[in-house]
Amino acid sequence: MWIYICIILILIFAFVVAVIYHDTHTFVVRNYEVPSDKVERDYTFVLLSDLHGYEFGKDNVKLYEAVDEISPDAILVAGDMFTAEKIKGEIQYRPGFELLSSLSSKYKIYYGNGNHEHKMKVFTKEYGNFYDRYRNKLTQKGIVFLENDSVVIDDNIRITGLDLGLEYFKKITKKSMDKGYINRLVGDSSKEKFNVLIAHNPQYFNEYTEWGADLTVSGHVHGGIVRLPLIGGVISPAIALFPRFDGGKFEKEGNTMILSRGLGTHTIHVRFYNPGEVCVIRIRKA
Repeated sequence: MWIYICIILILIFAFVVAVIYHDTHTFVVRNYEVPSDKVERDYTFVLLSDLHGYEFGKDNVKLYEAVDEISPDAILVAGDMFTAEKIKGEIQYRPGFELLSSLSSKYKIYYGNGNHEHKMKVFTKEYGNFYDRYRNKLTQKGIVFLENDSVVIDDNIRITGLDLGLEYFKKITKKSMDKGYINRLVGDSSKEKFNVLIAHNPQYFNEYTEWGADLTVSGHVHGGIVRLPLIGGVISPAIALFPRFDGGKFEKEGNTMILSRGLGTHTIHVRFYNPGEVCVIRIRKA
């Protein structure tokens, strides 16, 4: 009897290990549609988030080919392309840097910071001017960093990058956001244009909607790290159990959030029933 129990436990353990290995070494492409009467034509965006220094094939060739096959109008980056930790004395930024550098030769890229970019920018005592050098090198390649700033494309789509302070990325507890806080950071939304908000932390979707985001793109939650059928994400990087926003498409009062499950991991190097994700967002003229 005990032999059979041990065999079953070994098989379960082997299965879990196999799924974790698979999901931390691969990604899927998921498609989302957002209709709007504010656009004059259809647009296709690719959303990348939370790479955390991972590589899918040499020089991230698999990621590059996946994006290139989609051939989007532009690429939206929702932050955390590297992890703000030194491994053997170095920040592992090159996989994301090289990927974006390669893609920038063919596609326009709009980059919104995550908490790891923001941490590097703020803690200059620990990291020196690393962030400034990273941003400047990518800017020279034509990549547009949106740090509480906006840009308008084709006269009818306004892309805004929200660079939240680290106090909005607390573990376990969620900091309340004062009314009007986003307006003070980035200004008012446009009533006429289709407002795309790159906001790394999805917890404040209600506030993004109140600001006027027609489409919010986010990351940060890594799909809930472990996903269970019918339940979804189990735990977020903020140590929140069963996060309300874990991954996918969410809607509120005609506004949409596409929440990427991210591509890599950090600290908890686990993905279970939760492979990395490249999001394809098609904005359709209603």
